[in-house]
Amino acid sequence: MERTKSIPADGKLITVLSIDGGGVRGVIPAIILDFLETQLQELEGDDGARIADYFDVIAGTSTGGLITAMLTTPDKNKRPLFSAKDIKKFYLQKSHKIFQQDCCMVTKIVKNMCGPLYDGKYLQKCIKKKLNDTRLGDALSNVVIPTFDIKTLQPAIFSSYEIEEKPYMNALLSDICIGTSAAPTFLPPHYFKTNHEKKARKFNLIDGGVVANNPTLIAMAEIAKQLIRKNEDFDKAHSLDYHRYLVISIGTGECKSTRKYTAGKASKWGLFGWWFNACGSNPLVDIFTQASTDMVDFHLSVVFKALEVQTNYLRIQETGLERTSSSLDRATTENLDYLSKAGEDLLKKKVSTVDLETGEFKPYREETNEEVLVEFAKKLIDEKHLRDLKARSTLKETKPNLGPHEKISIA
Repeated sequence: MERTKSIPADGKLITVLSIDGGGVRGVIPAIILDFLETQLQELEGDDGARIADYFDVIAGTSTGGLITAMLTTPDKNKRPLFSAKDIKKFYLQKSHKIFQQDCCMVTKIVKNMCGPLYDGKYLQKCIKKKLNDTRLGDALSNVVIPTFDIKTLQPAIFSSYEIEEKPYMNALLSDICIGTSAAPTFLPPHYFKTNHEKKARKFNLIDGGVVANNPTLIAMAEIAKQLIRKNEDFDKAHSLDYHRYLVISIGTGECKSTRKYTAGKASKWGLFGWWFNACGSNPLVDIFTQASTDMVDFHLSVVFKALEVQTNYLRIQETGLERTSSSLDRATTENLDYLSKAGEDLLKKKVSTVDLETGEFKPYREETNEEVLVEFAKKLIDEKHLRDLKARSTLKETKPNLGPHEKISIA
């Protein structure tokens, strides 16, 4: 029996996984997800358990969109093609080919003045090979990936929930991932079109970080729209009942422990200064991604706490990256090793949330991220078992001769 992709009416919780954008820093959430998946496997006693089995919706922006696609792309047996360990290996093995390093900063700046730093050809080839002909509607869980269309100057949100009413949005996952990863100045915009008998659609996409580098709220909004759409008599207020949500939101790391920019220095910047910094970063890109990222966490932290269900929301983020390591394209072996260690160390840190006054992450629980992920794994398993039990009961009603030892596999 295949798992339904609608929001289950027979479960207690709506489970959400969200992954930020951040280029090569995607190795950090890959490590976090590897730990979570390992816990699910150990608790279930099943090496085949996969993250996509436990979440109603998985959302990702930019590099997070690629991770989302890899978690939910099916193999020939309708099981996830990639494990979380595979995603970690992908970043460590492929990043330096996607972002080929030029050691000369002057050459890099001159090149970027004439076009994007990278042509994106290897990234496109790699993504298309990994994801094959998988479309949004083929994903094993509901998927939400934000992008931005520079022709219409509007967000283009690729959501599994929308393709029934908007079949022209059922694009190849590879095209969606290439589009949401097209960070301005780093990679070229991605053009493609979808053909449908009723309507064709053209897309001119850039990085989803322009819309929401932290896509958690967008994912929850898509769920709310689906609940309202599928239940005409549904009390609309219940679609935003955060008591029902179990949310894990994973960041890709930031550099806040040492201030990157100051008003004194910025007061002398012109167009060139806002695009390039002496440490090799891009101030405007940093600003528009980090500002929205922190606001989402701040909002959800306050709401979940006010409703006294703060244990149902977990934000895992590293804010102490070194300056050069926070660049989304620094794909040297040394930096990938540094990011890997940062991900491992992040598991050992206490659960924290952003303080908008200081910009720092402050602990608000005594438990570590690792310990709370184990708690979440248990909740995810309990929710899945509840649904499996009710699905079995329903099947017995329709098939009364079902033997006591016959198994129902719900992917």
